[in-house]
Amino acid sequence: MNDKEICIIITFISTTAAMDAEEYLKEHSVPGRIIPLPGSISAGCGLAWRISGSEYSKQDIRGIINQLDGIDGIHSLTMPLS
Repeated sequence: MNDKEICIIITFISTTAAMDAEEYLKEHSVPGRIIPLPGSISAGCGLAWRISGSEYSKQDIRGIINQLDGIDGIHSLTMPLS
């Protein structure tokens, strides 16, 4: 049984940027949630947005978040199922 999945992780430069992004992503029906920053990623704040599964590519996400300020990076990680 596979108990891990590939996720897209969006990181932010500040907690305020993470909260603004959470509101924006929810308004645009992007599935996911705020999570603590995974230890394998170094970023400006301790929060990240996790998109589970392979529903979106990194390129798709770039197109969706191009209006947001405060994005530190977009990462692909294999993580435990949530």
